[in-house]
Parts: sequence; structure tokens; C-alpha cells
Amino acid sequence: MDGRIKKLFRRTKKADKNAAGELLKIYYADIYAYLRRLCGSKQDAEDLTQQTFFKVWASLDGFKGRSKFSTWLHRIAYNTYIDWQRGNSSTQFNADQWWQECIDQNPGPFANLAKRQLARQLYGAVDQLDEDKKHVVHLHYYQGLSIRETAKVLGIATSTVKYRLRGVFKILREKLSVEENEFNQKQTIPIAKGKPL
Repeated sequence: MDGRIKKLFRRTKKADKNAAGELLKIYYADIYAYLRRLCGSKQDAEDLTQQTFFKVWASLDGFKGRSKFSTWLHRIAYNTYIDWQRGNSSTQFNADQWWQECIDQNPGPFANLAKRQLARQLYGAVDQLDEDKKHVVHLHYYQGLSIRETAKVLGIATSTVKYRLRGVFKILREKLSVEENEFNQKQTIPIAKGKPL
């Protein structure tokens, strides 16, 4: 745990509201973004983020410092999401809505069109992964946790994280190449396929 976070954590444990506020400022956006990607709804993500931080403040004594504070925090967020998901098993969200909000809508003319199309395809493909693989992608790539931290958050071995990531790469490679081939076929000019005008 870095020195500043350690000091804030110690002060927070002693009921220092200013220190708790600082920790909240540091981590709120990351936890909200993680939960927003998982649940898809802005309102649900806000509620889950509040629940996560409520649980963090209630269980500060449970943090022993064996992992980074951010890893512990993500574990609580993950468990909060899993609990919410169990209670809302019928809840489905429109992943496109979330990814449309994430992708920059103001690039210069044609400047980032290919990058934006690839990002949409990639985000859509990630959303179609099974939950175990999706969680690994969200934590490791979107949240920037290390393999070890991702494993701690999910309560699995680091080798399992690596195995799931290899599976994700294979699935995404296959899925994106199929979509690319379909896209390229739609873009070809009929005469290029040997058809008469």
C-alpha cells in the first residue's frame, strides 16, 4: 500500500471523516466505472458503489494489509455486484448503451472511425463472454489490476486468471476476425466479385 493511502487508511480507522472523504475521492470513480460496466445501468451502478463504500467503512477493521487497499476494495465491489446479481437474476441491460456512452463521440471527421468501430466490436464481444471471463477482463484490463490482484479479488488462483485470459484472447480473436470478414464482404463492390453491372 502506498504511503499516502496507508496514512489515509489509518486516519479513517480512527473515524477521521476528512481522511475517509479523501479515500472516497481517490477510489470512487474507479469503483463506479467497474460496477457501471458490469451492471450496465447508471442508477444501479451508483447504488452498488454506495453499498460498496458502506461495506468498506463498516469493515475497515477486517483489512489486514496483506493486499493493496484497492484490491481489497475491488473485492468488496465484486461481492456487492454478485449479491446484487443474485437478487436481480432477471435483470438484463443494454450493453450498447453503456459502450456508446464510453466511446468518444467527438473525433475529427473520419479521424477515429476505424478505432471506434473496433472498440464497439470489442466491447460487444466482451459483453457476450461468460461471467467468469468477463470479470477477469473488467478487473485486469479496464480496472488495471495486476494478475495477482485480479486473482485475489475473484478468490481464484493466478493460473486460473491467466487461463481465462488466454481463453478470452482466443474467443475475441475468432469473433473479431469473423465480424471483420463479414464487414469486408459488405463493403466490396459488386463488380469486384465478378458480377456484371
